[in-house]
Amino acid sequence: MKKTIALLVAASAVAFAANASAKEYTPYVGVNYNYTEMRDDFDFNSYSVTVGTDYNKYFGTELFYQNSNKDHKLIDGDKEKRDFDAYGLDVYGYLPLGCAQKFAPFVTAGIANYDFDYADNAEKVSDNGLGYRLGAGVQYKFDNNIAIRALGRYVWTDKLQGQDHLSEFSLGARYSF
Repeated sequence: MKKTIALLVAASAVAFAANASAKEYTPYVGVNYNYTEMRDDFDFNSYSVTVGTDYNKYFGTELFYQNSNKDHKLIDGDKEKRDFDAYGLDVYGYLPLGCAQKFAPFVTAGIANYDFDYADNAEKVSDNGLGYRLGAGVQYKFDNNIAIRALGRYVWTDKLQGQDHLSEFSLGARYSF
């Protein structure tokens, strides 16, 4: 896992170095509301914070941290609780439209580490694994600094106990420097 994240960070650094002379490098910070559905009827509301860079109007990368609420369910008479944290790297490809290029559909792909906590009446279990993320969405820029975006994402996870598919919907804002 550490090798994969290191490889993605290195690829981002190379892309940054290649585009640094073009002076189109635009760092940003963002905040998102996320709704995540799991296959076994657990649903999570979460927030995520992001730090990213647009290298030009077509390509960018983003680091994120996501934290969910605890979801409670009554299963076979036992009260179960679940929550998760995630962090990782996503790559974005934009297609700016219009003369002012304020509206841009985009696609995204990334990798993240997911930490799940499960608790029922008897025990508490933690589980950790990688999530491979694919998504698409739209972004609208109000000006050179402020943008909003909506995103749908599919996540398939590796080596997580019973959590191999997640669907995520996100609405967020970002501020570019």
